[in-house]
Amino acid sequence: MSTKIRKSILQSSIVVSVATMLSRVLGLTRDIVFATLFGSGGAHDAFLIAFKVPNFLRRLFAEGAFNQAFIPVLSEYRHAEGDDSVRKLVSAVQIYLGAVVGVITLVAVIGSPVLAWLFASGFHDDGAKLELVADFLRLTFPYLWFISMTALASSVLNSYQRFAAPALTPIILNLSLIGSALFLSPLFAVPQTGIAMGVLIAGVLQWLFLWPSLLKTGVWSLTEWHWQHPGVKKIQILMLPALFGVSVSQINLLLDTVLASWLPNGSVGWLYYSDRLTELPLGVIGIAIATVLLPRLSALHAESDGDRFEKTLAWAIRVVLLIGLPAMLALVILPEHLLTLLFQNGAFTSEDVHFAAGSLAAYALGLPAFMLIKILAPAFFSRQDTKTPVKIGVQAMVWNMVFNLLLIVPLAHVGLAAATSASAWLNAGLLAWHLHKEQRLPRRALILPSIVRTALASIVMSIVLVMLLQLPWFVMTELLLQRLMVVSVLVFAGLFSYAVALLMVGVRMADLRHPA
Repeated sequence: MSTKIRKSILQSSIVVSVATMLSRVLGLTRDIVFATLFGSGGAHDAFLIAFKVPNFLRRLFAEGAFNQAFIPVLSEYRHAEGDDSVRKLVSAVQIYLGAVVGVITLVAVIGSPVLAWLFASGFHDDGAKLELVADFLRLTFPYLWFISMTALASSVLNSYQRFAAPALTPIILNLSLIGSALFLSPLFAVPQTGIAMGVLIAGVLQWLFLWPSLLKTGVWSLTEWHWQHPGVKKIQILMLPALFGVSVSQINLLLDTVLASWLPNGSVGWLYYSDRLTELPLGVIGIAIATVLLPRLSALHAESDGDRFEKTLAWAIRVVLLIGLPAMLALVILPEHLLTLLFQNGAFTSEDVHFAAGSLAAYALGLPAFMLIKILAPAFFSRQDTKTPVKIGVQAMVWNMVFNLLLIVPLAHVGLAAATSASAWLNAGLLAWHLHKEQRLPRRALILPSIVRTALASIVMSIVLVMLLQLPWFVMTELLLQRLMVVSVLVFAGLFSYAVALLMVGVRMADLRHPA
């Protein structure tokens, strides 16, 4: 691999991070629009469940398991046989994936009442609400087919170091949902019908958006079809266990939603909005680095370069914790301030803020673990080891259900969020332990000093924020401008104190540079 490519991972991560940041900002705007227009509870709870089911399958099947199984196989064939073999592989996978997901989508649309009964079991006593879930599923589920094709296209582009276009596709979803909420929803008796249609529109547009970039790679064609390729079977074998391996946190979040349907009206929405804020740092840093990390680790494994494999993984761990630890503490300290500024308007009340703040703080406790899972799992998948992560994932999922049952009664929806965070830490810890046993976990000298410095700086930032919150000036009011000023000062103070503390404990920008 050329020196230019070897040194490009940090730049690629920045490109993906910037694109992801823009997408997350628009996603936040989308959620503000949703909160203002629809609030929580009622029909909006029904829509959130109908949106979460295909969205969960997208992350689990299209982006999670498929991505982790496909990219290492593609890298292997590209390294061994060149682009001609890759072209045949991509064509065969496209046919296979399209057919399988097409059948799943058709069955789901026809059986939407059954899916509603399964995933919104707490609505059984409210027939109208349960029927709404089924109606929304018929509109949102076809999104799975288009986003699966988009995931295939994104995996190909990422493998060819073309990260920008795939990173921009979520922007289309957010723009479509914002536009649908503002312009389509008022046309329907149940306004959420408009945004359900917006989900389907977004899927079509995302897929079409990647076509020009795909054609430039030379390994994708609209007219050239190859029905068979030995790599397809290999992907199938790797993909089955990967369904659990990297996506356990998503399974846990879906289970939270199912259980939340049994809790008081609005619980689904409170979990949704708190999860969305937690996803902001996770998406911008954790997922962005993981996106460029898997192709890089896969290539290094194909080249049998164990030293750079270790250093690359160590670099990724240092960077995600540099962001994850302070983000966790900030979200735990400032949940009500952030939720009040962003969502308390229109249909989203101060009571909603109060209840959502608890689950936001609970989710935030697991944020570094969510990030580490995104980094540690590719260390297995890049070596085509999907069995170890799936064993760990199943253990974490079982423990999540145990934690749910223990915490849901005393803490309600907050207990569900806390259980998800606890199982995420268990998942990350077991991944690290198995990498250590296989002598694949980076040496302590590569990661421990950075973790200690990051933890110290994060504690300093937390002390500063807690002290500021004791001052009367930082009490939130009904005035939007005053809310904005309060949160802006708190965020600036947190960032500034963290940056100064990092410098004091010896962290420098050079520490973020990826090893050549």
